[in-house]
Amino acid sequence: MPDLDMGPYAAFVWPAWGLSALVLGALVVRAVRAARRWRRDLAELEAVRAADPTGAGT
Repeated sequence: MPDLDMGPYAAFVWPAWGLSALVLGALVVRAVRAARRWRRDLAELEAVRAADPTGAGT
């Protein structure tokens, strides 16, 4: 079992860990949202291309 007692530094260490976890979580959420948006945009572009295979609309 790891020793989680930080002594007098706990007031600085634990908030730093918490802030780091919060930032990493926010980055993951942002990346997932962007990937979903890109996938949706790609599907729309592919649908447009399938509807007009000659490429006359581009």
